[in-house]
Amino acid sequence: MPLGSLPKTIPQVQNALLEHERLNSLINSMADGVIAIDSKSKVVTYNAAVLALLDRNTSIKGKLLQSVLPLLDKENKPVDVRELIKSTRVPTTNRDYRMRYESDGSIVNIFLSIAPVHLGYGRDSHGGYVILLRDITKEKSLEEERDEFISVASHELRTPMAIAEGNVSNALFVLKKGDDIQEISKALEATHDQILFLTDLVNDLSTLSRAERGRLPVDLEPINVHDLIVEVADSYRSQIEAKGLVLKTDLDPKLELLNSSKLYLKEIIQNFMTNAIKYTSAGQIRLVANFKRGGVMFEISDSGIGISKSDQAKIFSKFFRSEDYRTRQSSGTGLGLYVTKKLADLIRAQISMESKLNHGSTFSIFVPDFDSTSAKKT
Repeated sequence: MPLGSLPKTIPQVQNALLEHERLNSLINSMADGVIAIDSKSKVVTYNAAVLALLDRNTSIKGKLLQSVLPLLDKENKPVDVRELIKSTRVPTTNRDYRMRYESDGSIVNIFLSIAPVHLGYGRDSHGGYVILLRDITKEKSLEEERDEFISVASHELRTPMAIAEGNVSNALFVLKKGDDIQEISKALEATHDQILFLTDLVNDLSTLSRAERGRLPVDLEPINVHDLIVEVADSYRSQIEAKGLVLKTDLDPKLELLNSSKLYLKEIIQNFMTNAIKYTSAGQIRLVANFKRGGVMFEISDSGIGISKSDQAKIFSKFFRSEDYRTRQSSGTGLGLYVTKKLADLIRAQISMESKLNHGSTFSIFVPDFDSTSAKKT
């Protein structure tokens, strides 16, 4: 090459290097993982996001893609990555692949995009592939929750609506015949019960929606715990006695004013009381409040069916309902205790539980005083 041509090539080389640096900067600025491979599936370049996603801290340049990307299908069976790449002729995306981390065995859902890189005009003259990767585990979880919510909510709404419609139709039929007024009364009472259930469901859904969007304000006020417990006990007394149960209250004489949210605290206690009554057919319900340094410890205990060990870890999960046939006999959405836990978190309350199958349950809720030093450190 004549020496005179060198000054012309140096700027071209410099421009090429500059463009290469710009390309690398662009790739590394992307939140998605990017891998470029050649026609033999060897890694040519990649960005930092890929190493984070693959949980690696060593270079993967020059390695075969199948050796660094251990994909799984929906059934968690290994995917032949090499065959997957070879069969890709046009840009494709997939949200159903998974990946297992060797470090702890955890599995994440992966968004995978594969795009062939063509050189020139021939469709077959490609220079490899560009692959995009993203962890979509959270998105998948939200999708599954959404689908589950639609399924559960539609089922729970349909049942009481059908019962209410049937009872109203029956009442109208009896009314037209001018027959037994007691039959009409029974039908209307049953309808009223279903409407109350629907109201509770809508209230739970509304509270849940606001809690998960962080739109539930915490209005603090001094709470007379003694008066609150008496108020709750009185509101449930007739319902408890109607089931032949005994209601006992135990109030610590050292109780003082508690600075917290009366609205949320009352709803938390009521939710536990409702469950205690629902799943207790004989014996007693106890409502206890004791002074504890930094706040108040509330206890709601019953002599009901209890909770199995396997269910205890799930009872605060959204839409969870035990497989115990005795639980299935009563209506419910599986949202009550989930909402309760959300409200407890808002007022920094700590919930613990003791339960034994067929021997009842005790839920303890420690509610910190927002004016105490311990509450401020929580």
